[in-house]
Amino acid sequence: MPNMKNAKKMVKVNKKRTVENNNYEATMKTAMKKVEKAVAANDKEQAATNLKTAIKTIDKAAAKGVVSKNYVARNKSRLTNKVNEMK
Repeated sequence: MPNMKNAKKMVKVNKKRTVENNNYEATMKTAMKKVEKAVAANDKEQAATNLKTAIKTIDKAAAKGVVSKNYVARNKSRLTNKVNEMK
């Protein structure tokens, strides 16, 4: 248990940040799964629109510092390649 005033505050702040980070990560992973699902269903138009949304969401998570830039680059590349292979 924290004893100092600033340590008590940081416990609250860390909880809040953890919740926000989890939300960003969940949104990002959901967007990525939508692209995967559209690719599996062989729906080119849906995959392309979902890819746009997924890239936007992934970039937002990276800007907030939720995920690393290497994670972002790797996943954007993989998703883009999967969608491009359909065409």
